[in-house]
Amino acid sequence: MGSWIGGDRDGNPFVTADVLRFAIGRQAATALGHHLRCVERLSVELSMSARLITPTDALLALAGSSGDDSPFRADEPYRRALRGMHARLYAFTERVLGSDLDAIDSAPPRVTREPYESIQGLVDDLDVVMTSLSSHGAEELARVKVEPVRRAAVVFGAHLCALDMRQNSRVHEQVVADLVAAAGVCDDYAALDEVARVALLEAELASPRLLTIPHVAYSDLVTGEIAVLREASDAIARVGRLAIPHYVISMAASVSDVLEVAILLKEVGLVHRSAAGGLASDLDIVPLFETIADLGDSARTLTAMLENATYRSLVESRGRVQEVMVGYSDSNKDGGYLTSMWNLYDAQAELVVAAAAGGVRLRLFHGRGGTVGRGGGPAYQAILAQPPHSVQRAIRVTEQGEMVAAKYSHPAPARRNLETLLAATLEVSCLDVHEDASTHPEFVAAMEAMSRVAFKAYRALVYDDDRFVDFFRSITPTDEIATLNVGSRPASRTASRAIEDLRAIPWVFGWTQCRLMLPGWYGVGTAFDAAAASDGGAELLSLMYVEWPFFHAIVDNMGMVLAKTDIEIGRRYAEVLVDDASVRDEIFGSVVAEHERALRWHERITGSPDPLADNPVLARSLRNRYPYLDPLHIMQVDLLRRFRAGDHDALVQRGIQLTINAIATGIRNSG
Repeated sequence: MGSWIGGDRDGNPFVTADVLRFAIGRQAATALGHHLRCVERLSVELSMSARLITPTDALLALAGSSGDDSPFRADEPYRRALRGMHARLYAFTERVLGSDLDAIDSAPPRVTREPYESIQGLVDDLDVVMTSLSSHGAEELARVKVEPVRRAAVVFGAHLCALDMRQNSRVHEQVVADLVAAAGVCDDYAALDEVARVALLEAELASPRLLTIPHVAYSDLVTGEIAVLREASDAIARVGRLAIPHYVISMAASVSDVLEVAILLKEVGLVHRSAAGGLASDLDIVPLFETIADLGDSARTLTAMLENATYRSLVESRGRVQEVMVGYSDSNKDGGYLTSMWNLYDAQAELVVAAAAGGVRLRLFHGRGGTVGRGGGPAYQAILAQPPHSVQRAIRVTEQGEMVAAKYSHPAPARRNLETLLAATLEVSCLDVHEDASTHPEFVAAMEAMSRVAFKAYRALVYDDDRFVDFFRSITPTDEIATLNVGSRPASRTASRAIEDLRAIPWVFGWTQCRLMLPGWYGVGTAFDAAAASDGGAELLSLMYVEWPFFHAIVDNMGMVLAKTDIEIGRRYAEVLVDDASVRDEIFGSVVAEHERALRWHERITGSPDPLADNPVLARSLRNRYPYLDPLHIMQVDLLRRFRAGDHDALVQRGIQLTINAIATGIRNSG
């Protein structure tokens, strides 16, 4: 398990060194508190007397070194052994948490022992207990009582879950520029071309000296970034490498982007010289490719990274595994649904080839959101729809927002969803379930052509029409969403109102509120029209739907979005909230026309007029929810009208926030 909470600094000024320390401390306290309570419980329950059973010598040695010399437990070797284990685990917890030890709900032990070096020491001692129990016929006790404790220690360790760090490549560039300028290495790093940057970074990584100088007054940005990294280094030293195993680089696009992170990690000791003399890293450096352009260049970028000897040594130190993250949200906002899906698929296929040519194992990390516009959809079908050989026994997938609660808040659905992910990963890793279909050249050619058409149609509306920004800000409550106490970062990357600077979550969230769901279908109908214009084009689309899991998933996921889309409700938002009639008629008219095309093609390809014909459970659920949602939309439109007209009464603002939350809950989609 992993988390970004407290480690993701991309656009979030509130993630500081103190926040990172708090996040690591809470996670460690949760895990270690659980282990302490379990071991303490075992020390009470395993009360067998040595007069009745014969433990192994290893267990007796463990009991003998426990420090528990109470005469009342002299013939209870398991209790003595486990009390000693509890004391060692408590001492280890004290070392890890320090002054935060009071977060642990566990009484101090009555004996004093030296701490475990790591959580593996506890696992080894539990193995001794289990082996001993099995040696005298108590296998069932070992299986029912001890094995769950051991399993928890193995899975959750001292860290509970891996905390990923993330920052934007532009921030790294600025920090490195300030550091090399202050150190007298280069006065204007930002002005260097890529070749010169790489040469400078390689030279600094080869040098044993650090760039940070104690008496220099750095900017708040540099000071904050270095403080976070030093806290990460300290956390890894205390809790273990699994506490922070990945460093994700948003908007990665070049070799210098990964080397800049290596330079910053070197400043805090997380990149260092290995015993063999080469460079080694304590973290995986993970480039994140997000935009349509970056996805298109991703394979070339990865090849260049692996051909760079300095970066290659870092990958070698991590077991020749290179993780690459692909972003669904920003690529969708950048190019629309169909173009995003195709570019993600194509990029992954090319990344597989690039990694194989570079002699490394590729692990793809899918940055999916809960909505189709951000890569959401049924997980099983999504994994089976991945390109051939892109799921090589491992896949990382984000679960965000309301999907965490929806899928994992109760044991039964949590188990079912995890088993679904596991089953799909096993199936696609062991069986070439879709290789033949996905490599049909006519399928690929059709997707490339349709992607270009969809991209042009989407960009013409969203980016090329100067009136669209005002239309979007008017018809959606995006500005009001920003006032909610939700989300991990500001709604926009900058103070600009441009769509380019708006984050993907409020982009999708806004369209959900007015029930137009535009990120999940706009441009697709036009693309299908263009494909059908050629001889046999319509028949080819139907064949692709039947034989290609990737295309099947695209159409089915679009159907889910179309089922939640309500043009008449969207029209109500447009009529009341968009003041300029010509803008409203033209832009909303384009949206309506494209929606009709998408619906028509979905029916033609699938053979059913019902977008949810294959998902009766969701269809029934939506039918039950809509009667409650429709009045909420009417209320929201009226409240937005009043608020924007100058009625800033606290109850009006509160009403807007409540309707936003209620509609998101009813649709079961936010961003």
